[in-house]
Amino acid sequence: MAQVTLAKAINAGLRRAMEQDPKVLLMGEDIGKLGGVFRVTEGLQKDFGPDRVIDTPLAESGIIGTALGLALRGFRPVCEIQFDGFVFPAFDQITTQVAKYRARSLGTVKMPLVIRIPFGGGIGAVEHHSESPEALFAHTAGLRVMTCSNPLDGYWMIQQAIASDDPVIFFEPKRRYWEKADLELSASEPAAPSDRALIVRQGTDLTLAAHGPMVRTCLDAAKAAESEGRSIEVVDLRSISPLDTDTVAESVGRTGRLVVVHEAPVFLGLGAELAARITERCFYRLEAPVLRVGGFHAPYPPSRIEEIYLPDLDRVLEAVDRAFAF
Repeated sequence: MAQVTLAKAINAGLRRAMEQDPKVLLMGEDIGKLGGVFRVTEGLQKDFGPDRVIDTPLAESGIIGTALGLALRGFRPVCEIQFDGFVFPAFDQITTQVAKYRARSLGTVKMPLVIRIPFGGGIGAVEHHSESPEALFAHTAGLRVMTCSNPLDGYWMIQQAIASDDPVIFFEPKRRYWEKADLELSASEPAAPSDRALIVRQGTDLTLAAHGPMVRTCLDAAKAAESEGRSIEVVDLRSISPLDTDTVAESVGRTGRLVVVHEAPVFLGLGAELAARITERCFYRLEAPVLRVGGFHAPYPPSRIEEIYLPDLDRVLEAVDRAFAF
């Protein structure tokens, strides 16, 4: 059993997809010889050549526009956006073209395009390098939006994204790139379909629902709460659009309490959508209002104070205490 980081697992998933389908291409800034800023594509250009692992100009709109054309011609392009905040020059292409092609053609035109976006804070970087824009894309009909939280999911979910005939926004939690898991990738199996949430820790008293980088934080909070005799269940959402409300509702039906955690600002975020859906479905089973923990409704702060901005163990546990106080 080998120790595998999330970055290496995604790299292995990309490699496997490229070996199985010659139509899979990688595109992005410095992803070839350099292997990307986070080295996620390291070694792939050497093994597959510059025609399949393409170093692009520093022009995100051009990357996505070119990939859209390739997808229409039968290729399966996988684009890397270097940092989360760099995606916005391509936002027009993604929301007005990529997201609408299948509906515009009444389903006859496939759009097998994956856009990889390292997202979130925790690495000491400034604005445009540490943001969490997933709600903007989840609000756009026609896009699948997913995020992995661990190496096993990173390996399989990137392959599931590439195999999809719908466009996929694939968010990768950059602060978790170097976290390791004992894993034999060649012998592993997908934990679940990519649009399914997973219960990653069983509990009976309260449900914590999170995605991406906050899953680890919630698991740590659940472990800390054990010392106070509280049994916390943790749900890894994995898919943001579509959103697997059923798994969360089943969990809340058992625990009676829900706290939703994400790095993005709470205002109009994913937590608000999930809170509304669970309140509608589980109203008579809830022992407390659904609570949310997230970033503040403010531009991302300087790196020296990002720890104040980002949700941490204490803020999650404080929300747990409030839920039990009702």
